[in-house]
Amino acid sequence: MRNYATQMDAAKRGMITPEMKAVAAKEFRTEEEIRALVAEGRVAICANKLHTCIDPNGVGSMLRTKINVNLGVSRDCKDYDVEMQKVMTAVHMGAEAIMDLSSHGNTQPFRRKLTAECPAMIGTVPVYDSVIHYQRDLAELTAKDFIDVVRLHAEDGVDFVTLHCGITRKTIDQIKKHKRKMNIVSRGGSLVFAWMCMTGNENPFYEYFDEILDICREYDVTISLGDACRPGCLADASDVCQIEELVRLGELTRRAWARDVQVMVEGPGHMPMDQIEANMKLQQTICMGAPFYVLGPLVTDIAPGYDHITSAIGGAIAAASGAAFLCYVTPAEHLALPNVEDVKQGIIASRIAAHAADIAKKVPHARDIDDQMADARKAFDWEKQWECSIDPETARSIRDSRAPEHDDSCSMCGKFCAVRSMNKALNGEYIDIL
Repeated sequence: MRNYATQMDAAKRGMITPEMKAVAAKEFRTEEEIRALVAEGRVAICANKLHTCIDPNGVGSMLRTKINVNLGVSRDCKDYDVEMQKVMTAVHMGAEAIMDLSSHGNTQPFRRKLTAECPAMIGTVPVYDSVIHYQRDLAELTAKDFIDVVRLHAEDGVDFVTLHCGITRKTIDQIKKHKRKMNIVSRGGSLVFAWMCMTGNENPFYEYFDEILDICREYDVTISLGDACRPGCLADASDVCQIEELVRLGELTRRAWARDVQVMVEGPGHMPMDQIEANMKLQQTICMGAPFYVLGPLVTDIAPGYDHITSAIGGAIAAASGAAFLCYVTPAEHLALPNVEDVKQGIIASRIAAHAADIAKKVPHARDIDDQMADARKAFDWEKQWECSIDPETARSIRDSRAPEHDDSCSMCGKFCAVRSMNKALNGEYIDIL
């Protein structure tokens, strides 16, 4: 029986929870270091007390950069079995979090299946589910309806919820005044914006934030403060709407921490490379080091079909500059619901970005596997190379499909291989080329 309300509550009281112990072991940190970081809000351990099969992970800029995978059914793609296949693929490939963004049908059984069977952190966006759950159009929903769905998701064992708390009636005037090129591209943010416009009411997730904190404290749910005004194109990056919302998210972070509720803060979006580092530092200052959760950022707008690459470029810069959590982007971004292969490509791109950033910010033991790969390449130890690879199946299949004449080279270099020549030269051996 837990004798603490949340991970942050325990940490502030000097208690080390089983989840903190698990995170410390994974991160090569002491348990006390992790406890102190959780107490400060600089690390979040998203672990609903009802998600009993979770394999806990910590999210924080000083820890390994974590990866989130978005999944879920839509009106055009309704197969939950396919989505579950994507879940298992994502977990197998090392994703630490799954967000169920389902927007069609009876979503609760799939959500409950995730929290009953999946060891990854499970996140949702309750505002999506509100229309589906009540089967009423947006304008017919009340503030209480939205809050009740937050509770429903908490009761279902969800570890973190994205809530677009930072936009208010003031944002409506800002969007109209500043004439953004892409307006609001956040799906949840646009729904909240539309509801405010149609009803004339304040954002319920902002107005009733204290009630939401009560729910999150009861179930130990982490709030991921959604960035409704994240830039959806390079032209809107770092504009008044984005920064003003970030300031409000900083205020809400303080309020959540005062109630021992853990927080992550979401960030851009689409952004030129030269603005990313400054944005990360600004968030760290305004939100007092709360873990930053970014979508990309995508560093160019002209690569549909390749946005997993544009996202990985921005993600590597963001994580090296302080972001803690990367939301993957697939080749299908802006085009379609991703299939299983798209999910795989998105995860690989994000893992490369995260790992590169971890090396740059000197996360303990992050580079060990790279050094092992270098040793394996020098020794032409192909099996060890597959073992060190992010995607060993693809690496092995490429070599097998274009096998060289001799095993101590590849089919590009053959006997001109620099590694082969240097090994022989340093061993005093004859180097045969022809």
